[in-house]
Amino acid sequence: MSQNKIPSSELILNEDGSVYHLAVKKEHIADTVLLVGDPERVKIISSYFDKVEFKVQNREFLTHTGYYKNKRITVLSTGIGTDNIDIVLNELDAAVNINLSERTLEEKRQSLNLIRIGTSGSLQEDIDVGSFLISEYALGFDGLLYYYNHDVSPEVLDLNNKINDYLNWSSNLAKPYLINASEKLISLLSEGMIKGITATATGFYAPQGRKLYLKPAFANMNEKLASFKHDNYRITNLEMETSGVYSLGSLLGHNCCTCCAIIANRVKGEFSKDPVAVVKKLILNILDKVVSS
Repeated sequence: MSQNKIPSSELILNEDGSVYHLAVKKEHIADTVLLVGDPERVKIISSYFDKVEFKVQNREFLTHTGYYKNKRITVLSTGIGTDNIDIVLNELDAAVNINLSERTLEEKRQSLNLIRIGTSGSLQEDIDVGSFLISEYALGFDGLLYYYNHDVSPEVLDLNNKINDYLNWSSNLAKPYLINASEKLISLLSEGMIKGITATATGFYAPQGRKLYLKPAFANMNEKLASFKHDNYRITNLEMETSGVYSLGSLLGHNCCTCCAIIANRVKGEFSKDPVAVVKKLILNILDKVVSS
């Protein structure tokens, strides 16, 4: 095997030559990709398309590519968590930046616009249920970034250090890391949205401060996160994917941004009475901004 070829054990392909988990090839992926957790949300988004030209599903990974007001867009479900994001980001990049038939890197890399449309719980009392929030930064508790060679800008590292010093994070857990969103996508999408630092948790219950039967090991974690302030920055909300999207996306040269519908306020103990309606409103907001670019 040529030294430049990627072995089949590392780049696993299906019989039709598509990438292993996502089951897509380069021609199936638009320059703009909307990432959602729930496969059913893919169907909601593509229902607004004028035309759907491609559909494929493998496990929780459902992909629809079509046209909204003459703009080609791909919608892809990631499932829950940064472990799934590791699969999605690497395989999306492989589909567009690796010659799959030759198993070699393309000479010219393609940069995608990756926009996560998600749901989230607010950590701040003044961020109401029904609001839209755009993540200027992701604060990752998952440790995924540490498995890859990486560098961050001095400005981001400085803010990261201030957050970590304030949190006094347990040495039993992965050290939190901070990654910024694409300035291009923030500029395109942020009108009418609250800006903030989104914390990405490794689970839904104790990792987000919830208690059912099992007692969380770290009491008052959410209050500690919410009380951090530096200049105009504060930790606004919790979810489970954004740090993975921002870290791998930036390393791979893609533009990344997350926009969340706030469907819970953890401080007030409130949950949306109609979360589906809130999410649909956010979807149309994003679609119309995307086609205006």
